[in-house]
Amino acid sequence: MSGFFGPEDITRFTVERDAAHLKLRCGPNQHVTLVDIRGMHIQSQGSVAGFQKVLSNPRTTGKRLGFVVARSLARYQLKRAAEGRAVEFFTSEDECLRWLTSE
Repeated sequence: MSGFFGPEDITRFTVERDAAHLKLRCGPNQHVTLVDIRGMHIQSQGSVAGFQKVLSNPRTTGKRLGFVVARSLARYQLKRAAEGRAVEFFTSEDECLRWLTSE
């Protein structure tokens, strides 16, 4: 994910994510997710709140959620948005994938 997200972008992301979840072959809430936000800009408070709502939906929560991050402020915003979720943060995609696929 990269750039800046407004409310309409978050809505579009959620619709596309939900459509992708319907194609998964695993059971509900059994998927793992890697989100690369190294190219994401610092978001507005409204966008952080919008992502918090997306991340707090128990219907789409998976087994593991890993974020590949670069900037400390974006990481701080993500920690706020993911409050209440068990997530991990990584600086490399390989590290995140290893964690996501480990038992």
